[in-house]
Amino acid sequence: MKKLLLGLTALVLVSGCGSGGFDGVYNLPLPGGADVGDHPYRVKARFKDVLDLVPQAGVKVNDVPVGRVERIDLAPDGWTAEVTLLVNGDVQLPANAYANLRQSALLGEKFVELGKPPRNDQTQASAGKLADNATIPIERTNRNPEVEEVFGALSMLLNGGGVAQLQNITKELNATFEGNEQEIKALLGNLDTFVGELDEHKAEIVRALDSMNRLAGTLAQQRDKISVALTDLEPGLKVLAEQRTQLVTLLQSLTRLSDVAVDTVNRSRDDIVASLKALQPTLTKLAESGQNLPKSLELLLTYPFPDAAVDGIKGDYTNAFIDLDLNLGNVLDNLGRSRQTPLEGILPPSQGTPLPLPNLPLPGVGQGTGSGLGDILGGLLGGGRK
Repeated sequence: MKKLLLGLTALVLVSGCGSGGFDGVYNLPLPGGADVGDHPYRVKARFKDVLDLVPQAGVKVNDVPVGRVERIDLAPDGWTAEVTLLVNGDVQLPANAYANLRQSALLGEKFVELGKPPRNDQTQASAGKLADNATIPIERTNRNPEVEEVFGALSMLLNGGGVAQLQNITKELNATFEGNEQEIKALLGNLDTFVGELDEHKAEIVRALDSMNRLAGTLAQQRDKISVALTDLEPGLKVLAEQRTQLVTLLQSLTRLSDVAVDTVNRSRDDIVASLKALQPTLTKLAESGQNLPKSLELLLTYPFPDAAVDGIKGDYTNAFIDLDLNLGNVLDNLGRSRQTPLEGILPPSQGTPLPLPNLPLPGVGQGTGSGLGDILGGLLGGGRK
């Protein structure tokens, strides 16, 4: 009978291993655990390393159990782990929720903690609602260091790390500070003042950085034009490099010229001062003339009538034009067409009487005979009978 029972037990165990092995054991329902309610939803979280997390592990929000780990699979990328979480349907989480792998105690079990984005991360404000079958990417998952990792790092520090060098570091610091207390104190005071000034001008520094950012953006937009300008500058720079000797010679010549000019000015300084002093009386008189000089220049162009004479004549009668023809041929032709002789007092009078013009004596012409300037002008102007 005992052999029969042992055989049946072995058969059951073998059949259990063949039908799923340890996966079947993991899938066995366990007593207790979180209440997922009647309408739970699933969330997938991807981790770089899930350590020894197992299915049926707890899922918590603010240390309150709200679900359990349903499956642990390899993610489609083949490098990360994908954990399927079954969460109570009454639990509301933001769409950008975080998932962290925690440990209940120093040697306790692992569980997954869901939560909102960190408060100090202003760029990750809570938004939306975590929906069914949503995936939390690896950027929003993390895990705590293991006890083994902490002890391993401590072992490296104690065995071959920096503990042995702490004494040397302390001695060197003491040697550096010894005898320089006042200088170090002054340095700390100056550093405090410097940091305070930076804090007071924080707004200006921010504006300067923003201006530099805008300048960098503008330069980035004009990058093609700047590249073309730099490319076009190459021939000019090449010419300047080729003419460097001539440019240096030119500058040296200018230096010698300036020396000569300075020497000339220094030598002729007394003469220049004397000439300026000699000009002083003339300039003084010009200054004393005041408005008289400009007024006299106005009269010079309209002599003998000033500009005020225009106001005394109504209308536009001052708009007179005189054509004075001094061509000798025209004068003789005019005399030939005239019906009176300009020498009216000397020659026999012609028919008629000349126009009455003032008889002004003309020297050397018709002296004592009654001939005058009026008779000559009358002949020249072609005066006739009335």
